[in-house]
Amino acid sequence: REQLTGDLPILALPSDHKGPATPTFRGARYPLALDGQLVTALSDLSQRTGGTLFMILLAAFQTLLHRYTGQTDILVGTPVAGRPQPELESVMGFFTNTLVLRTHWQDDPTFLALLQQVQETAVQAFTHQEIPLEKVMALIQPTRQMSYTSLLTAVFALQNDPPVSLTLTDLEIAPAQVELHTAKFDLTLSLAPAKEGLTGWLEYSTDLLDHDTVARLAGHFQALLAGIVANPQQRLSALPLLTAAERGTLLSMWKQTVADYPWPQPVHELFEAQAGQTPNAVALTLGDEQLTYGQLNQRANQLAHHLRPLGVQQGVCVGVYLDRSLDSVVALLAIFKAGAAYLPLDPAYPAERVAFMLADTHAPVVLTHQRLLANLPQNDVSAIALDKEWPVAQTKENPSVPLSADDLAYVIYTSGSTGQPKGVMVTHNALARHCLTMQHHYELTAADKVLQFASFSFDASLEQLLPALISGAQVVLRGPDVPTPAAFCQQMVDHNLTVVNLPTAYWQQLAWAWDEVVVWLAHRQLRLLIVGGEAMSAAHLQRWLKADLQGIRLLNAYGPTETTITALTFDVSCLDTAVLPARVPIGQPLANRQLYILDKQGQPVPLGVPGELYIGGPCLARGYLNRPELTEQQFVLNPFALPGETAVSRLYKTGDLVRAHADGNIEFLGRVDQQVKVRGYRIELGEI
Repeated sequence: REQLTGDLPILALPSDHKGPATPTFRGARYPLALDGQLVTALSDLSQRTGGTLFMILLAAFQTLLHRYTGQTDILVGTPVAGRPQPELESVMGFFTNTLVLRTHWQDDPTFLALLQQVQETAVQAFTHQEIPLEKVMALIQPTRQMSYTSLLTAVFALQNDPPVSLTLTDLEIAPAQVELHTAKFDLTLSLAPAKEGLTGWLEYSTDLLDHDTVARLAGHFQALLAGIVANPQQRLSALPLLTAAERGTLLSMWKQTVADYPWPQPVHELFEAQAGQTPNAVALTLGDEQLTYGQLNQRANQLAHHLRPLGVQQGVCVGVYLDRSLDSVVALLAIFKAGAAYLPLDPAYPAERVAFMLADTHAPVVLTHQRLLANLPQNDVSAIALDKEWPVAQTKENPSVPLSADDLAYVIYTSGSTGQPKGVMVTHNALARHCLTMQHHYELTAADKVLQFASFSFDASLEQLLPALISGAQVVLRGPDVPTPAAFCQQMVDHNLTVVNLPTAYWQQLAWAWDEVVVWLAHRQLRLLIVGGEAMSAAHLQRWLKADLQGIRLLNAYGPTETTITALTFDVSCLDTAVLPARVPIGQPLANRQLYILDKQGQPVPLGVPGELYIGGPCLARGYLNRPELTEQQFVLNPFALPGETAVSRLYKTGDLVRAHADGNIEFLGRVDQQVKVRGYRIELGEI
């Protein structure tokens, strides 16, 4: 009762499949053998620490489960023969009982410290081994769940009787291994003495785990035991799980996407080149308004020339306080052309937040419209109403403002855990590389019509604009109101949209309003649909896929602001539609990104094991504006970078919990902190 008091943990073993509502007990076994040299070393260590081989193997098994799950309160069952008295040894009957061995700790103890606790727990448990498990269960009354058979999901057994064979005349009798294809628990480790060392198996539920996953787990157990023998005073987090070959594979798996080529032209120069080629092609559409490439370029040039004498130059932020309009895009390009950094200010933001952003950036100029002037905070800033003060006298020629790769392109604020938003600084190098990457990845051409859906204060808006504008495509801006699914589909038909990028929450509304959406499908021009901002629901995906959508490429996209918009995508067409996973993967990194999945000590985790996602590469942001301590905390040195790899010298700690599959695709699991997402926006509860 004392050992099992309080909330009892259910082992959250990383699984390959979502388990059934009720156990089916389908299972399999994976053979395992520990060589004699290793077993002898483990036995010697157990004797030196005053324990037994059983105790040291149990502590190692619990360490393995801890490293796989991150849990520090672990229940493991073990069977006992039920014959503690010599008089019972020869009595016929099945007296077996199961003991529940609970180990829980804080911080990160050494293996020897854990072993001492395991020894004490085991001695106490074996002292009372005659108490039936069902009596214990009746006493503690644990919360029962239909998906679990009991409070135990993992079991360890060490048979301490040596193997016995019986020889008769012309006949030799020995135990035979029988594959039953069942599993009583999620995972059972069973070992027994052999001629040299120990042999046994890992029995596992095939509803949860695949053969390859258990094979890796068996290898990690062997590596862990070798690490324990080598240095039992290591902390649990430092004990090795990976072989040298496996570690090398994990460190290089998502590294080949980084290309150290000279940085391209800034995005606005790539746009200028496109405008020179197709000046009469339509660049922007909003309702009944349109701007050609030539008109857009000339208007942006006029505004850029007007801004330069106002102190707008490299490193200076210029605020854009506008509702959705063509002027918003003109202002964005003009700021780039003037050499300054773009600072989006959403008129829907609270006045306190806008005031903080202006003060934090020391923006000397804000571009706005006449009707919004009264809403601007009374900062020491010059406001230009573009609908009233358009600089018609300025030249329409492209400005000549030299920029370096490290010059600031934009500052976008995200929610802050300390109560204040934080400005992410992205350079022209990162932005240009990203736009060229997306132009290639989305296969954008002048024939495309691309929807701009996101708010201009959200970095996804830049991805919806700039790669299309350097490709000669037409960008269709969503109106001020978010349309209903039926109205939205009609707009896609009316504008012949070919590429659409939507927040996950809105796409899920479309998927749920299937009866309205399916009518539109017969008239579609759409070839590419990108969905991102938060986790994609498998249930909504199931509804979306119930009709034949061949010809439409659906991508699940992921990327923090600090890594310059989208960093990974997953092509949903790769999924087996007959058996959808519980979580839709976020895929693999795009060009100029490098990924690692690390544990709390900054070491790579095995395939299938949760860890924090770190992202590096030349598309990484410079850091947080005026927040050097936070920048140092979140943008860390890359310990795995090789000499000369300057493009990957830093890594951004995303705070996202993920795991990798054997095919290299990454699955998003949640957050390591309290951050939440609402309609794609990162919300730190501390700021609220």
